[in-house]
Amino acid sequence: MPRPTAHTNDTLALRDVTVRLADRADSQALQRLAELDSASAPVGPMVVADIDGEIVAAVPVAGGPALADPFRRTAALVEMLVLRAAQLRPEAPVARARAAGARIAGLVRHARRLGVAPSR
Repeated sequence: MPRPTAHTNDTLALRDVTVRLADRADSQALQRLAELDSASAPVGPMVVADIDGEIVAAVPVAGGPALADPFRRTAALVEMLVLRAAQLRPEAPVARARAAGARIAGLVRHARRLGVAPSR
């Protein structure tokens, strides 16, 4: 008789993710995220992934290293943020933005399989 298995890891629970530009009200949350990630404080405009009002990942719009909560599964979110940041750069050509959009759609599907459902 097969053994029953249970997977109760709450990191896989479905949650809505909001991808947005950080604003001044996010400065403390970004500082906390930088400390969690053992990184320097972020400088300049940031694109963030927000789950239930908590910023779990951030990427500078101008490019550079990402900040991410090391205690959560954020790899797919970081990839999505990197692509979104690239779209927001003024020098991003239209073709690159379209390719990034297709890649984001793939990452959204991947995030759903991981149990993270981005909001629309």
